Formats: sequence, structure tokens, C-alpha cells
Amino acid sequence: MNKSLSTWGILAAIFVTAIAHAQTKPNIIFIMADDLGYGDLGVYGQQKINTPYIDQLAKEGMRFTQFYSGSTVCAPSRCSLMTGLNTGRALVRGNERIPLRPEDFTVAEMLKNAGYTTALCGKWGLGEPDTTGVPNKKGFDFFYGYLNQRNAHFYYPPFLWRNEQKEMLEGNDPDKQTGSYSNDLIAEEALQFIERSKDQPFFLYLALTIPHAELAVPEASLLEYKGKFPEKPFPKRHYGAQETPHAAHAAMVSHMDRDVGRLLAKLEQVGVDNNTIIFFTSDNGPHKEGGHDPDFFDSNGPLRGLKRDLYEGGIRVPMIAWWPGVVPATATSEHVGAFWDILPTFADLAGQPTPKDIDGISFFPTLVTKGLQKKHDALYWEFYEQGGKQAVLMGDWKGIRLDAKKDPDGPIALYNLAEDLGEETDVATQNPKIVKQIEKLMESNTHPSEHYSFRRK
Repeated sequence: MNKSLSTWGILAAIFVTAIAHAQTKPNIIFIMADDLGYGDLGVYGQQKINTPYIDQLAKEGMRFTQFYSGSTVCAPSRCSLMTGLNTGRALVRGNERIPLRPEDFTVAEMLKNAGYTTALCGKWGLGEPDTTGVPNKKGFDFFYGYLNQRNAHFYYPPFLWRNEQKEMLEGNDPDKQTGSYSNDLIAEEALQFIERSKDQPFFLYLALTIPHAELAVPEASLLEYKGKFPEKPFPKRHYGAQETPHAAHAAMVSHMDRDVGRLLAKLEQVGVDNNTIIFFTSDNGPHKEGGHDPDFFDSNGPLRGLKRDLYEGGIRVPMIAWWPGVVPATATSEHVGAFWDILPTFADLAGQPTPKDIDGISFFPTLVTKGLQKKHDALYWEFYEQGGKQAVLMGDWKGIRLDAKKDPDGPIALYNLAEDLGEETDVATQNPKIVKQIEKLMESNTHPSEHYSFRRK
């Protein structure tokens, strides 16, 4: 009898917990690294850099193996993330300074409508001062960090923005790389936001600038890797000089990882860890700037290409989801998703209607392993640097067109990712029907705007 009551008690507790999760809007934290490669984390195969806390997120949550960024550089990737549109329709499709408009509905605006307190700590890149695109005009109650992505190249800047006010950082010397390390200031603001927002649903967009060049990190973190790798000093150019670039890159990634550990500890401290979902990703593939050697670290893993490529290494990114008791632990998902899926997924998390006329599909059913998961017929990217590029992912087939500005009807290279993940062998001539399908998808997905067009005039 007692055993039976005990069993029913356990079942009842499980039921009550499930109902509580279903009825309570979870806190949402979206952590995005800057130029972190698919292979830069231990849980994705990295051998030289220690990332125990991010690896912990994956072990206690879900690791995606086929998730894609919005673009292959900063601004368009973030625009896609915020608006749910792919780069065939998004306002920003290159690293131009084009501010979001009042009509560009963002993830933050949607969550604010749902009763969330919202914050961005880190890099924005979608609106300069005194424009319609600054974070506080696009749904964020609080903003601390960089507005301009070029300013975010440097870790000891003369100022950061607090909401719409410039906050000078006295004592910072960008040339000597001394003073207050911007990443630490940003991480501390994120922790303080969690502390003061713990009693209501909150959304934290933690857009870190690590490990983007320049290669700079506090000495205490650098010591972990100094002397471990062969080094070729990098001289000062646009980015600051770095005597030990390999050690600096590794130290930056591990420094970021420790900030993730601090965030996890803060959630537990304030008692909201079980009602918080964390996503961790990167805005695009790894860079080759400021002295960083992605080949040395195998930063793109088995993938071809880097930042500014539409090959897999430029756009396939780590994606981890963590929500204790809801997202299954030690799970690996091959679901194919992209940044434009974030807005509808967050709509489901917050109990909001999905905005119409977006390109994203919610992957909430995959996260909770319940319900029917809709899938994309294809994913599309276009990029307006280096002559212009287009790419389509259709099942296992990947089509890429280069020099699209010069020749918008130019040849398409075709790869079968199931057999050739490294995109080494162009099989276009053997598969003309597939190429034709991809060509039609490129044509139907590119929508010219006042800023961008690949179509002939």
C-alpha cells in the first residue's frame, strides 16, 4: 500500500512539474559568440581548447549538428536572427550600416509584447546612434555594449553604449590593450540583468564579441595557454599586435566559456535555472584575421570554408539548447534549422502567435520531443561581398553560385553533403535536373530591394 502511494506520488509530482513548465513562460537566454567555428568547441570535436561549461550545456541538453547562421558575416546574420527572414528578403544582406526600420518586427519586440523584460548585452550591428535601428527602439528594455560592429573589433574601446548614452571607459588604451576588457563588462551587465529580472519572465540576448579579432585577452586567461603552441607573432595592423596569437585565440574561447559557467551559476543562485532555456551558437564561421590560424585549431572541423564563404564552414554553426527537465539531456539532433527559425521558436516558447510572412519554422517540437516537426523544403542565402554569392541547401544537395553580381545567371556548383560533407567534388554536370531545381530556388528566393539585387536590370 505504501509503495503504491509512493509510486502515485512520484507520478503526480512529474505531472505537476510538466504542467508548471507548460503554463509558465520560460526565461530565454540566447548566447551568440562572434566568429566561433563549428569545430571550436570540445563537444564539436575541438582538441586544443578547453570549453567545459559549454560542453556541459550540450551534455545536459541538445546538440544540433545541422544548424545554420543567417549569413556568413555579422550584420546580415544578426538581421536574419532578429527578423525571421533569410537573406533573400532581409533588410541587411552585407556588412553595411543599414539601420532596422520601425516596420522591421524583431524577436525582442515579440517577446516584449508577451510580457518579457528584454536586454541585449554585447554587439548589435543593426543601427547606429540616433537612427530607428538602435536596440532600445527595437524591443530591448536595456542595452549595454557596441552599436557598431567595427568598433566591436577591439576589446579595450574608449566607450560602450548604455541604452542610448555613450559611457566612456576611463583608463582604456586600445593601442596598449589595457584598461577594462569589454567582454568582462558585458558579461557582468548580463549577470546583473538576470539578478534584477529574476521575478518576471526575461529575455537576454548575450551577443559576445569573442573570439572575433583582435586577439586580445586578459593575462590571467592567456597564461593557461602560453607556451603550449608554436607561435608566429602578429604585428599591429588594423588589429592590435599579438605575440602569441595561438594562445590568445584559445584563451579567448576559454574565457568566454568561463562566462557561460558564471551565467549558469547565477541562474542557480537566483533560483530560475529550471525555468530558463539557454541557446548557444555563433553568428557565422571562423575568421582568419588578426593573426588567427583556423587551420591550426581545425576551427571549421570537417567543413570547407570560413567566414565570408557560403560553403558549410562559413554558415554551419554550433547550436546547443539547454532546459533542465524539458529539453532532453545528452541529445543530438540532425534537424536542419537556421537563424530565421529563432523568431517562430521563441513565439512558441512565449505562447505568442507566429508572425506572418517570415521564412522561419519553429523547431519547438524538436526541443521538447513532442508534436510534429515541420521541415524546410530548402534553405537559401545570398551575400553581397566578394563578387556576390548565392547558396541553396535542398535535402542533401548544396548549390553555390559565385560572382553573382557580375553574372546572376552564372554556373552553379553542386555538392552532395551526404557523401561529400567537405564540398570537395562538384557534381553539377552529373545532376542537371538537381541544378535546375536549385537555380529555380535561387531565382524565387532572391527579392531585390533598394540596397541589393542580383537580377539583371
